Amino acid sequence: MMLIKLWDGETTDMAQVQDFGSSDILVDELFATTHRLRIFVDGRLREHGASVARLRAMRVLARAGEPLRMRDLSDLLGNAPRTTTTIVDSLERDGLVERVRHPDDRRSFLLTLTERGVRCHREAEELDGAALAAATGALSAAERDQLRTLLARIRTAVSGDRLTA
Repeated sequence: MMLIKLWDGETTDMAQVQDFGSSDILVDELFATTHRLRIFVDGRLREHGASVARLRAMRVLARAGEPLRMRDLSDLLGNAPRTTTTIVDSLERDGLVERVRHPDDRRSFLLTLTERGVRCHREAEELDGAALAAATGALSAAERDQLRTLLARIRTAVSGDRLTA
């Protein structure tokens, strides 16, 4: 029996969740696996004061190569603007992100990682990598390749003309 943690903190058997999910058990299992994986990684990150949401925001800022407006960060994360604001507020409060005035638009601020933010981002990436390696360590290289191929086929099927890798 595989137990999964629900949003309210309770746990339940995965089979029970499938009864109330989609009309396709494969989709239910994909969702349950992704949900459980996020809980697992988030738990590892939280032990060190990080979270998946904070890591994703820092990752986007680190990879952007230039400061980003809040709206751009929100779009890149796929979050609602209010959610992104909450994440950035917490990162700023902890000294990991700073807001600077946009040079061409006085109403807008640009976001950038601080030196401390760069260090914390690097540490969180290492924790994330270790957690994901532990989570997927039971798969062989061939199984990983096969799973990636199958998931890519599903993404292609639902992306219309756009190919999303």
